[in-house]
Amino acid sequence: MIELLVKVGNKRKWYTASWLEGGTVRMIDQRLLPFKFKVVSLRKHYETAEAIKNMTIRGAGSIGAAAAFACAQAVLECKSKEWPKKALQSFDRIANTRPTARDLFFAIERIRNVVEGKQLREAKKAALEEAQKIGKEYQENGKRIGELGSKLIKSGFRILTHCNAGWLALHDWGSALAPIYFAKRLHRKVFVFVDETRPRLQGAKLTAWELANENIEHAIIADNSAGFYMQNQSIDMCIVGADRIASNGDVANKIGTYEKAVLAKENGIAFYVAAPLSTFDFDCKSGRRIPIEERSEQEVLYVSGYEKGLRKVRIAPKKSKAKNPAFDVTPAKYIKALITEHGIIKPKKSAIKKLAKKCKKVPK
Repeated sequence: MIELLVKVGNKRKWYTASWLEGGTVRMIDQRLLPFKFKVVSLRKHYETAEAIKNMTIRGAGSIGAAAAFACAQAVLECKSKEWPKKALQSFDRIANTRPTARDLFFAIERIRNVVEGKQLREAKKAALEEAQKIGKEYQENGKRIGELGSKLIKSGFRILTHCNAGWLALHDWGSALAPIYFAKRLHRKVFVFVDETRPRLQGAKLTAWELANENIEHAIIADNSAGFYMQNQSIDMCIVGADRIASNGDVANKIGTYEKAVLAKENGIAFYVAAPLSTFDFDCKSGRRIPIEERSEQEVLYVSGYEKGLRKVRIAPKKSKAKNPAFDVTPAKYIKALITEHGIIKPKKSAIKKLAKKCKKVPK
C-alpha cells in the first residue's frame, strides 16, 4: 500500500510524488505546498523534464523516478525513422535538468540500458516496464530504510532534520523521514525539529506538511537556531537525506547540511544520512568531485507565502545581488552512519566498496 496519505479538503487519499499513467506523468506540484494541493499532468517528456528543473518535483529519489518516467515518455514519442537518435537526444535533455542528484543519472542509465539495441516497438514496452519498476523500487527501498533506521530511534527521541527527505522526496515513504514514520507506526513517541531550510524552505513547507499529515509532533526552527538546541541538549540525533554519496562516504545534500553535521559532532550528537543505493556514486572518489548546482539568486532575494492567495515578495534591497549554491558536501568524518536499504554502514571506503560488491555495482 502506498504510504502517502494526504488530506485534501474533507477526503484522504493515497498518493506518490509522481506516477505514470500510460504516457502521461501525474505529479504533485510541490511548489504550491503546503497552501494548495494540486496534481499536474505532463504529457510530453520535455514537460516532465521542465518539472524536474523548476522544482515542481524535488528530492533525489523523486527526481530519479520522474526522470525514468520522462525517459519512457521520450521513447513513446519516437517514430520509427527517428529511433533511436531522437530518444538519446531527449535523454541528454533530461540529464541536463539537475546536476547534483545522482538518482537522476541512475534512472536515465537504467532506461538507456533496457532500450539499447531494441527495435522501437520492443523498446517502448521495455521503457515503460523499467520506469514503473524503478518507481516501485523506490517505494520498497524507502520502506526498508524506514524499517532499519527505526531501530536507531528510541521512544522519546528528539530528532533534527534538514530539508525534506520524506514521502515527497523519495517517491514514497522517504529516506531521512522513513525511520521516523516507521518509529511512529511502532508507537514510539518522537519529536522532530524541522529546519526551515532556506532559501526554498523545504523544511518549513514540505517536511512540516508531511509530519502534520502523519500527526507527528514537531516544530519548525530557523536554520541558524539548530546549534542553540544542540548546545542545550534538546536534540538526541540528526537524520538527513542525500543527493549524492561519494565512494569515500562524503555526502552532498541540501545547502546547510554541512553546518549541521559540524555542530552535531561538536556537541556529541549522532548524525545519520539515509539514502538508497541509487544515490551512491561509486565512481566518484570524494565529495570534491560532486558537481554543485548553483540556482537563481531570485530564490534568495524573494520569498513566497500565502496571504489572500500565493504571493512572492522581495526581502532584499533592489541593488543587492545574491549567491545561491543549492547543495554542500559533508565530509564522511562528521557522519555516524549511512542508512541504506541493504543495511546501516559506516561512511568508509571499505564499507561502501563492500556494499557495491554485494549489490554487484562495480566502479568503473
